[in-house]
Amino acid sequence: MTTATFDTLGYFGKLKAAGFTEEQARVQAEVLRDTLEKYDDSSRRELATRGDLRETELRLLTEIEKNKYALLKWQIGLALAIIAIMAKGFGWLGF
Repeated sequence: MTTATFDTLGYFGKLKAAGFTEEQARVQAEVLRDTLEKYDDSSRRELATRGDLRETELRLLTEIEKNKYALLKWQIGLALAIIAIMAKGFGWLGF
């Protein structure tokens, strides 16, 4: 993972060249550096790791397997119901 780097000394120099006092430029550079570090830390916490993705994948595969068998059970039940209705309608069972 790459992280953003901030050139505080370069920023400080540009502020001084633009007319900021040394104290103002130093405070501005520190505040901006701290803000960027906080943003970088918070965005890192939100990223998914390979382990997170693998865990999610395994959970989804488990759910898919459960749903596959539930669907198969309904399909077999529906097929048996249709066969029973056809058997009754065509008189195959003799009742």
